[in-house]
Amino acid sequence: MLIRFKKSFEKIAMGLLSFMPECKDVRRLQNTIQEYEQNPNWHLYLWKEEDILGTVGVRIEGEVAYVQHVSVNPSHRNLGIGKKMILALQEQLEKEYQVRPDETTEAFCEKCEMESSSSKV
Repeated sequence: MLIRFKKSFEKIAMGLLSFMPECKDVRRLQNTIQEYEQNPNWHLYLWKEEDILGTVGVRIEGEVAYVQHVSVNPSHRNLGIGKKMILALQEQLEKEYQVRPDETTEAFCEKCEMESSSSKV
């Protein structure tokens, strides 16, 4: 289930985002979290099952919500959690925005789309 980021989840979100290559630097990671907290066009969601297992972040530009961060706890990878997050995000935002990947999440989102469409056949 997707839940909105709030300050009390900051350490968990930072830990999950730190698994992304572009967020390895602590200063950059802190700036990213700060942007999610302060910028009304940046939205961070956490994926919760029994625990919080992943995070997905979007940047709103006009009518488009760009998926810019997707991260899953390494011990829970290859279980379809990333795909579930992307599909839930699309479902939640599709009434207001076109959900698209940015350049850093494009390959992953395309993979999710391909897997999703092949499972419907």
